[in-house]
Amino acid sequence: MTFQLDRREGLFYRQTLFDQAKRVVIKVGSAVLTGRDGLNPAVIANLARQISFLCSTGREVILVSSGAVAAGRRRLGVHRSYNEELKVKQALAAMGQGLLMQAYEQSFVVHDQKVAQILLTHADLAHRDRYLNVRNTILTLFEFGVVPIINENDTVSVQELRFGDNDTLGALITNMIGADMYIMLTDVDGLCTSNPTADAGARAVYTIARVDREVEAMAGNTASLLGTGGMQSKIRAAKMVANCGGSSFIGPGHNEEILQELFSGKQVGTFFLPANEKMQGRKHWIAYVLRPSGYLDLDIGACRAIREHGKSLLPSGIVNVEGRFRVGAPVHCRCPDGRVVAAGLINYSSSDIEKIKGCKSADIEKILGFKDSDEVIHRDNLVLLEDELPVTMV
Repeated sequence: MTFQLDRREGLFYRQTLFDQAKRVVIKVGSAVLTGRDGLNPAVIANLARQISFLCSTGREVILVSSGAVAAGRRRLGVHRSYNEELKVKQALAAMGQGLLMQAYEQSFVVHDQKVAQILLTHADLAHRDRYLNVRNTILTLFEFGVVPIINENDTVSVQELRFGDNDTLGALITNMIGADMYIMLTDVDGLCTSNPTADAGARAVYTIARVDREVEAMAGNTASLLGTGGMQSKIRAAKMVANCGGSSFIGPGHNEEILQELFSGKQVGTFFLPANEKMQGRKHWIAYVLRPSGYLDLDIGACRAIREHGKSLLPSGIVNVEGRFRVGAPVHCRCPDGRVVAAGLINYSSSDIEKIKGCKSADIEKILGFKDSDEVIHRDNLVLLEDELPVTMV
């Protein structure tokens, strides 16, 4: 299994990266923060203690926290329903968000550590100017010695404004501020080579050099309250962070000394190393923050040109257009097998691409009556996605 490092080599890389990490994002999910009676005060107090310790070592820390809906559910006495309406969840979040921050404020003040709340929707990051404003706010809070506590704004979020999960939100924040490390605390010990309940030979995976399809398949090997989808989102988040030069960790949030143990060198959980090549900030925004407004189906030649030779996308390689979009919209490019090969910002509208698809660039002006560019997507606005599965359009 080439994605793994042996224990000794992995421990060396892990410890080096933990020692060098000066800016850290920590994500804690509801499976860790809550119990039958809502928020668990002991867990929150312990988390505040550990994070305050990291801050005392000169590190900058962001906390991405779930728990608002669970806190609101407890206060209002609303029992959990599988098919709960969106408006009910939004009401619970409105009630619970204040309770969640109150719990954090009371726990952090014991350690003389200031905290601040930031609530986000996907729209706050999808617009480039707002994206940069969020980044500047976080960096300014660091200057004041404050720990930002970030959560999705569930009170106003609807489907098209949601991040999907806080694992993704945490990864986006990690990459946005250039954090060195992303720590995901959950209710499992980490990844295993196979399901330990069915395979006596299953082994814990401590260090992963790169996230490939074999690693993604490991999501089904964890006995987590989160289910397979929850672990899959964490692996995808680790891959996002690795592509931008950061490292990630998935491990047991119920371990009362987990952060101290990690930074002191104890080998627990699963650690993900950074990728060899670092994606630029703007290309990360195109690849991971923006959601596609449409898809372009490419022929094999076009797929090879952009994937293997670093070329721009020309109209001659397009065989089909899906969705309606304007100039400048984000789109995804698919190969004939249905896999997404790239994301980019489009130079022509969907209606114009329908007219010029399969044609040479020299014929664009004759067909449309104008030509803004030879390329449908210029290479500077095109990001390879390593054959990802398609995502939902907006």
